[in-house]
Amino acid sequence: MSNLADNLVDSARRNPCGIAVITDQAAMTYAQMDTAAARMATLLHRNGIRRADRVGIMLPNIAATPIAYYAIWRLGAVAVPMNPLLQAGEVTFQLSNTGARALIGCVEFTAAASSAAERTGAVLWLIDDATLPELIAEMPPFGDPAACRPEDTAVVLHTSGTTGTPKGAELTHGSLGSNQRVILNSLIRLTDRDVVLAGLPLFHVFGMTCAMNTAIAAGAALSLLSRFDPMTAMERIARDRVTVFEGVPTMYSALLSVAERFPSHATATLRTCVSGGAALPVQLLHDFESTFGSIVLEGYGLSETSPVATFNHPDAERRPGSIGTPIDGVQLRLVDSDGHEAAPGMPGEIQIKGPNVMKGYWNLPEATAECLQQGWFSTGDIAIVDPDGYYFIVDRKKDLIIRGGYNVYPREIEEALHEHPGVAQVAVIGIAHETLGEEVGAAVVLKAGATPSVEELRQFSKERVAAYKYPRHIWFVDALPTGPTGKVLRRDVEPPVAVD
Repeated sequence: MSNLADNLVDSARRNPCGIAVITDQAAMTYAQMDTAAARMATLLHRNGIRRADRVGIMLPNIAATPIAYYAIWRLGAVAVPMNPLLQAGEVTFQLSNTGARALIGCVEFTAAASSAAERTGAVLWLIDDATLPELIAEMPPFGDPAACRPEDTAVVLHTSGTTGTPKGAELTHGSLGSNQRVILNSLIRLTDRDVVLAGLPLFHVFGMTCAMNTAIAAGAALSLLSRFDPMTAMERIARDRVTVFEGVPTMYSALLSVAERFPSHATATLRTCVSGGAALPVQLLHDFESTFGSIVLEGYGLSETSPVATFNHPDAERRPGSIGTPIDGVQLRLVDSDGHEAAPGMPGEIQIKGPNVMKGYWNLPEATAECLQQGWFSTGDIAIVDPDGYYFIVDRKKDLIIRGGYNVYPREIEEALHEHPGVAQVAVIGIAHETLGEEVGAAVVLKAGATPSVEELRQFSKERVAAYKYPRHIWFVDALPTGPTGKVLRRDVEPPVAVD
């Protein structure tokens, strides 16, 4: 089996009456979802979409989203997922960059999609869960999924563009399929009795692979949140008897902030929670597990690795603060600035090799060659590995603060400040300094009712890290800037004009 669309077909054949997706107001069986995807594939085909053609998907987490993915894959075509909140220029770039021939947008977000489709000449459908059934009602089912090779591209997923123009990572049926199978069989171990809460956006690789593809391959139910809100998420966990929750650290912090408003039995069905996308503060992990009574397994990966590369495996020792060990079939190594393997116990840049690694960046051979050499993908993340093979992220290479010639990794300082009982979230950044080059600064979100002073937090961190590391500048904010998945974006954190 190579085409990802085979997973939906097989689950529909095994358990046609099983629930595939659940939304705010309705549920859809596997038979219904498979039929809808087959009919939508015919719609695409009648509008000229063929094997290897690119089709944009610009939808929130609604039932139409997995239907659109699996319709595109059924044809052997390529999905180009996009955040529905993108502006017209951003959508135009991604359609033009990939030569997409069509765009499936949402009636809730029409302006950018319509403008971009007009500029690029892409066929446009604006749909939601109410209008899709009417659109495809007269379409006959397309038939069996097209035969695909493992190396055939399934998705072109544009990176966030933190270093400039976004690049389109080419993920194949083989890379996405291998990742989904490892998650299903040895990490989360889903069955058709599980219910997965999809609060992560399906246009992001974390939600697409770990929630959508894995749940559909298992025949599990996917409870879709169109927008993550902690109160709604808690209500959905209770209503749908959710067994698996997957999220980024800010989501865990948000759930903790509202947990006391719900009885303990509301989340009693939760058996496993998965954290990724960013480092999970150790204190937050402990607080969440003690409050919810559910194990949290932390993993690590990137868009370019489909995404999972390492994981705290359920049958092995968990080490809080660690991203775990490599998953089946994947190799990791740490290299120094010269590209040589780092000495034992020393930090180095993570490189990854395995079937999960992308084919390359779309139409960017030089960028591909720069980060992908002899099968090893250079991540830009700095880590250390202990004698037992457990990896610990030190920080992003580009987030490193150099203060007076000394390296300061923001995550270490953030971990220290998270230990303060009044701190909910924190982001540490470098602030330009005339003589030191950079000074350490921290933007802090306090827990409700907490009133520590700046000096209290400064002294608190000073007692926990070396003298050259603690943040001289600390300021309070109501919220930290986040990306589409809720991951904190340090690059968008700005100190006030006058910092303390």
